[in-house]
Amino acid sequence: MQKYYLAVLFTCFAFASRAQTLGGNSVFNFLKASNCPQLTALGGINISQQTQDIGLSFHNPALLRASMHTQTQAVFNAFPGAVRNYNLLSGYYVARWQTNLAMGINYFNYGTTAQTDAAGNILGEFRPADYVIQVMASRTYLKNWHYGATLKFIYSSYGAYRSSGLALDAGVNYSDTARFLQIGFVLKNMGVQLRSYYGTTPGDLPFDMQLGISKKLAQAPLQFSVNLHHLNQFNIRYSDASFDNSVGVYEDSTKNYFFDKLFRHFVFSVQLFISDKIEISADIIIFVVRNLIQVTRATG
Repeated sequence: MQKYYLAVLFTCFAFASRAQTLGGNSVFNFLKASNCPQLTALGGINISQQTQDIGLSFHNPALLRASMHTQTQAVFNAFPGAVRNYNLLSGYYVARWQTNLAMGINYFNYGTTAQTDAAGNILGEFRPADYVIQVMASRTYLKNWHYGATLKFIYSSYGAYRSSGLALDAGVNYSDTARFLQIGFVLKNMGVQLRSYYGTTPGDLPFDMQLGISKKLAQAPLQFSVNLHHLNQFNIRYSDASFDNSVGVYEDSTKNYFFDKLFRHFVFSVQLFISDKIEISADIIIFVVRNLIQVTRATG
């Protein structure tokens, strides 16, 4: 079983090397969006935090546990511009297979949009939408290791422009309760666009290699998490050679923006456990990165 599992992982690595498009150059970028309140509070990316919230397993199947048997999560988000997001996720433990299973859907409705021709004449209306249906499975290896996989069917519809895709996530989680330590690693969105939008060539999915560490203090009700994303490519700045959209000025070609590029990969978060049933989660990446970037630019 161990040799088979390692073979699957190496196969995933080989497949991932073919799908490493970032930013606006990939399709189905809604797959990056947070699907539950706790993940949003943790900065939108956290693959190491093990709780009883089944919603976190949506982005790392290795976080799916037997204790989540028959647990169901339903989330509704309302965004500006009449955008609505619906998420439904339910888990089930199969004792005969010693396997945790879950199935979920994440659906985005962008409201009603006027359909026009090239001259701006209104021809009618359409309702753009995106959704992904996921089937997840996870198992335990030895005592502290957990591994899992997610199979995704992706669909996108913008009037006459429609697209579908198939993707796979593979995740590993190490949990040491004695040291209050949790580590997660995920290869996300390895797959293909089955049907491209009308008039376009097939694009790459938003592949992402992520690593996360969560550590709870033994003598204080605090837990800190550090999650790194897009480890497969160092430079994930907005790729415009002449214009820096983040500050509204042209880039200085004499600078390499090393720290800016480095800390764009980090998501820092902290949790305060007030009681067994009450906790406060906060994302602290904004303060850290802004200060470091400002110092880097000031020193040149």
